[in-house]
Amino acid sequence: MLFRSKTLAEAVGEVVRAAQIFKFFAGETLRAGGELVPSIRPGMSVEITREPVGVVGIITPWNFPIAIPAWKLAPALAFGNTVVMKPAELVPGSAWALADILQRAGLPKGVFNLVMGRGSEVGAALLDDARVDAISFTGSQATGARVAAACVARGAKFQLEMGGKNPFVVLDDADLAVAVNCAVQSGFFSTGQRCTASSRVIVTEGIHDRFVAAVAEKMAALKVDDARAPGTDIGPVVDERQLAQDREYIDIGRQEGARLAAGGQVLEHNSRGAPGFYLTPALFTDTTPGMRINREEIFGPVVSVLRAKDYEEALALANDTPFGLSSGIATTSLKHATHFKRHAQAGMVMVNLPTAGVDYHVPFGGRKGSSYGPREQGRYAAEFYTTVKTAYVQG
Repeated sequence: MLFRSKTLAEAVGEVVRAAQIFKFFAGETLRAGGELVPSIRPGMSVEITREPVGVVGIITPWNFPIAIPAWKLAPALAFGNTVVMKPAELVPGSAWALADILQRAGLPKGVFNLVMGRGSEVGAALLDDARVDAISFTGSQATGARVAAACVARGAKFQLEMGGKNPFVVLDDADLAVAVNCAVQSGFFSTGQRCTASSRVIVTEGIHDRFVAAVAEKMAALKVDDARAPGTDIGPVVDERQLAQDREYIDIGRQEGARLAAGGQVLEHNSRGAPGFYLTPALFTDTTPGMRINREEIFGPVVSVLRAKDYEEALALANDTPFGLSSGIATTSLKHATHFKRHAQAGMVMVNLPTAGVDYHVPFGGRKGSSYGPREQGRYAAEFYTTVKTAYVQG
């Protein structure tokens, strides 16, 4: 189960978040609204209501095996749909536990259906089945493109969340301690295996060297160990394939001319002597925008630093990406914070906060290659899980 990759605190926090999501959407069942408006024709009124989409197929990733299924499943059920869910192959235990909880809570038979298997087989069956009215998918861009093509071909509704290459900007006027904490949490916690992780840190010249030195110092104090052990900051990456991918990108960064300023070492064993897929967080400096480590989503604890001469160049670098999920800035300037919130090309913007970490009652989603379709979570989830009906009534 993936929770062996998460620290104990992160695992507990994720389960609590899932419960909060279900509680929020339980309330939404009583907040369903509509509109009653007059017609332009005398004696008529118009009712505008929302109805369930029907059967919703849910395809979820391995990195948040409880929270992401919850934030798809809870609104789907709250708005009256039935669900067929396929979790990632790496985390069947988490999905089974969630299904068991729902069954014991009294969910009627047939409302929630859990299917297991390879995405190429079980996922493809969901995409191609005419009885499935909508698909909500979180995963890679490549798979998202296949989901979109299949749904368009048969006219099904679809919603895609496909990752990011999120920037975090640090300006000369930033509080250094705040900036370092945000960068380290955003880039390395959850082993960097979050679509909202900031793997590109863009730092203006006046604070660059102090910032890099402070980040390297904080990284050296992080404990990479068994995720279940007390005091562990960073657990192992999820599996051997992910570790190989992380190592490959570290090699690519070096080959491209970036300087590995800290970390990037594989640990064969944890402190208890047990083997695992342990990697110390890696920090690259002297990078350029065109390097692959600055263009492609690595999905591991690998962060690169870009130097910018001023705020304007930093903003341009932040937006120079095919992704647009989350974006952050560390600054004490109200002027720059306000401008960044308006001009960062991302669905979510954080000021003096880590780019990873969002509330359950507000919309989640991005722009450009990160997302497609209505937002997830909060009241905005109704846009995907319902369809609008307009009815005329002659008085």
